[in-house]
Amino acid sequence: MKELKVSDLTKTYGEKTLFDQISFLIHEKDRIGLIGTNGTGKTSLLKILAEEDNGDGDVNAVFFPTDYRIGYLSQDKVFEPSLTVLEAVFQGNSPLIQTVKQYEEALIQLNHFGEDPMVQKKYARAEERMNEEDAWLTDTNAKIILQKLGISDLDKKIGELSGGQKKRVSLAQVLIDEPDLLLLDEPTNHLDYATIQWLENYLNQYRGAVLMVTHDRYFLDRVTTRIFELSFGKLYEYKGNYEAYVLEKAERDRVNVEQEEKRKSLYKQELAWMRAGVQARGTKQQARINRFEDLKENLYQVQTEGDLELNIATQRLGKKVLEIKEGNYKINKLTILDHFDLLIQSRERLGITGKNGAGKSTLLNILAGRLELTSGIYSIGETVRLAYYTQQNEEMNPNQRMIAYLQEATEEVKQADGGQIGVAELLERFLFPRFMHGTTIGKLSGGEKRRLYLLKLLVQQPNVLLLDEPTNDLDIATLTILEDYFRTFPGAVITVSHDRYFLDKVVNKLLIFKGNGVIDSYFGNMSDYLASSEEESSLPKEKKEVSVTDAEPKKKKMSYMEQKEWATIEEDIAEIEQKIDELTEAMNHQGDNFTRLQELQKEIEANEQQLEEKMNRWEYLSEFDN
Repeated sequence: MKELKVSDLTKTYGEKTLFDQISFLIHEKDRIGLIGTNGTGKTSLLKILAEEDNGDGDVNAVFFPTDYRIGYLSQDKVFEPSLTVLEAVFQGNSPLIQTVKQYEEALIQLNHFGEDPMVQKKYARAEERMNEEDAWLTDTNAKIILQKLGISDLDKKIGELSGGQKKRVSLAQVLIDEPDLLLLDEPTNHLDYATIQWLENYLNQYRGAVLMVTHDRYFLDRVTTRIFELSFGKLYEYKGNYEAYVLEKAERDRVNVEQEEKRKSLYKQELAWMRAGVQARGTKQQARINRFEDLKENLYQVQTEGDLELNIATQRLGKKVLEIKEGNYKINKLTILDHFDLLIQSRERLGITGKNGAGKSTLLNILAGRLELTSGIYSIGETVRLAYYTQQNEEMNPNQRMIAYLQEATEEVKQADGGQIGVAELLERFLFPRFMHGTTIGKLSGGEKRRLYLLKLLVQQPNVLLLDEPTNDLDIATLTILEDYFRTFPGAVITVSHDRYFLDKVVNKLLIFKGNGVIDSYFGNMSDYLASSEEESSLPKEKKEVSVTDAEPKKKKMSYMEQKEWATIEEDIAEIEQKIDELTEAMNHQGDNFTRLQELQKEIEANEQQLEEKMNRWEYLSEFDN
């Protein structure tokens, strides 16, 4: 059994101790969620395990077998812009991956230059090597992963892709490589719901181990079997999924607080005894004096993350907030809004979700006044004070101290109860301890910068919040408090998000962008919408009649690749049928070996599926003029 072991790992970053002699084991098939407030070292730990960084000192703290392979999905994976998608996704060192890469490259050349004898020869060699190394299953798995992640154009250059497309290419690359340990940093960012659900199922069936950092609490709950929590330099382990972690952590915190209170009570008693000045203290009393010193040293052992408390007052909001009438917006030939109407009222809780690239962020930019409608009317209420939390922070001076950054917005903030609160206390409530207030922004983690940016927006006391994918970079603790704050926030909240948990807790109305200006509305939360969509998709569809004039011209001849497929398809069908017969016979001789029976049944089902696909292809190809 292959395992990865970490022993007494220590890592400091400036004044902060990220890891204080932490140790743990990762077993085969582990599904581990890594949790912690922004800045506790989640990404740093992944980088150390991926051998992109080291702990303090020269002593190695990470141990694994020489043939142990690790795949790392970082949040900021950089590919050479000149690479094709195919070259990027098949970057793994596995011999099978390289064989599949050469085959897919030869296949692309064959599709473009099928009549070229040199291209045909190159393809024949690649196909022969695939047979020799039995790499067809790897090729099939790779194509399923690419298809599920929406990656179809393997010829396209990486430099031509959007940020979301690059993220999906990065994810495809590590999944296709099938390492012993998958390290995934926010794998659900830029994925739609169908893809996230597929990824959940894929990881549950994955043969290796998985260690992931994610804000998606439903994803954590459905995939993980262990939770690692980083807190104040220590690592705490919990068995079970996210729900089990929440219950167990609450109990651990309760016990720790009770123990701390007992220590304080004992300390007070001992302090009173010490101050009483008992005369003629002799050697018999020295033991008690020593116990007092021990108590004194061990007070305040319990460190808690604190409560990210939001009690900031907001400006009064009138009845009229935001409104779009007959709104149209196009980018080149792409329609984003088509005669679109929208009315935002006070206390609105609107979630915007749907297809990537369909214009969700564009709508926020229109509402924020950063883009103008192509035609139509957009009006904004006189009392509106709008804050826009974008996917990118405003430009931050890396040499500026964080307290000075916040003071640019205000020195004091009015609270909902009428009191005033200073910038230093606000930073503490946002989980920035006082010793960090003088820290320069350049030393903060990406998540800490996002939290600081959010705080600067909120202290300006907005009454309308526009949030573009707020869950992508904020930790779970921050999100939990934000979700609670939105329950009592008297203004309007409009958020673009793919986070099902966040949308379930925050919104009561959805706009679903389906592309090309098609936008559906739904009253309810995200889970209700997904459930209703599944029910609708399971209903039988009415067959659409297509007239002869509307139908595409019927293809009369096979392509070169189809001719090659037709030449061997009957042999392929016969081989699959024989394989099914052999597996069925093997089942008859297994007796009560239920584990092996289950494995054989799965193999039979996979072959039957393959047989059905081959039969459909035979039927399709047989219609051509051969």
